[in-house]
Amino acid sequence: MSATASASSNTVSNSNDPRRPGKVQRYKPVTGENAGASDDPVPDYMNVLGMIFSICGLMMRMKWCAWVALYCSCISFANSKSSDDTKQILSSFMLSMSAVVMSYLQNPQPMTLPWT
Repeated sequence: MSATASASSNTVSNSNDPRRPGKVQRYKPVTGENAGASDDPVPDYMNVLGMIFSICGLMMRMKWCAWVALYCSCISFANSKSSDDTKQILSSFMLSMSAVVMSYLQNPQPMTLPWT
């Protein structure tokens, strides 16, 4: 009795099934060829700017350059994808942190802005 009850419930559920097998489309993941439009250059630009400002902060002892480098590195880290090179982003972040630390170790006075 239970076998016939389950068989009859299967036919009832199949007749009320709203899915249409003819409309099913197989998922195709995005590959490198068709992902070109969604490639965002902002993390790369911020990474390069962060490195440039870090070098300026370290070499020229400009505290504001070191802080701008840290800001650019944070933006680069926040906008990066999980597939991006994490070593490069981490090294840029550490370089900007070292620029801030070294600029305050060399001159512990508060930062003065160049236009004031």
